[in-house]
Amino acid sequence: MKAVTGVFRSRSDAERAMAQMRSLGVAENKITLLTPDKIEKDLPSVPSVSAEQPGMGKAIGSVVGAVAGLSGGALVMAAIIPGVGLITAIGLLGGAILAAAGASVGAVAGGKLENSMTEGLPEDELFVYEDALRKGRSVVIALSDDEAEASRLRGLLTVEGAEAVDAAREQWWIGLRSAEKEHYSALGRNFGDDEQFYRLGFESALHARMRCKEYDQVLAEMATKLEEVQRKYPDSNVEEPFTKGYERGRDYYQQLCAESKVA
Repeated sequence: MKAVTGVFRSRSDAERAMAQMRSLGVAENKITLLTPDKIEKDLPSVPSVSAEQPGMGKAIGSVVGAVAGLSGGALVMAAIIPGVGLITAIGLLGGAILAAAGASVGAVAGGKLENSMTEGLPEDELFVYEDALRKGRSVVIALSDDEAEASRLRGLLTVEGAEAVDAAREQWWIGLRSAEKEHYSALGRNFGDDEQFYRLGFESALHARMRCKEYDQVLAEMATKLEEVQRKYPDSNVEEPFTKGYERGRDYYQQLCAESKVA
């Protein structure tokens, strides 16, 4: 599975793009819209289910505090993402992404999330989606079976006015870069020389699997990622900037979570 993502300035534009994807035959369980701050007020009450309840399909995660219902035949869920706030998601794919981002969401209304879908979740891009949602934007995500379909969907999103996820990632970093340069330079290091590896470490700390864990719990995964970067850049000084960036990425995420709790 390949994830294709577009960031929209308005929910209406995002909904139009979703409708176009459906018209091309994209299945409901392979497409979602994430949008901030709005629960569908007229949703019927649908009980959440836990992993222990029989006959209800595979649960995505724990289900405390989720609101779910049906709107226009589509499953709609609302839950709080740590560090972001209240988010509404359409479809089981949306529930899976909310759960990967740390929200308390599970399978509802007898829905079933297939293993093939979870394998395609873009966990390394979640922080980009979250930044867009914090800015009030909406995010459309689709899972494609192959590169040919992914290319068609990217083209559709571009025509509908979406910002590509790579562009959104760059905007996210631009917003942080000055503060990170100041911090790293204060350590006596040259940010201009080390920025690439510092940023790789920073982003690695924001991967869905690395969040909300004690430092000693993620050391092995951090070391594995560091080794991958070192193999790719064998002639560069990678370890110190990557490690410093990783530590700052953890601090950044914890600060976002603290701010969202206060809000």
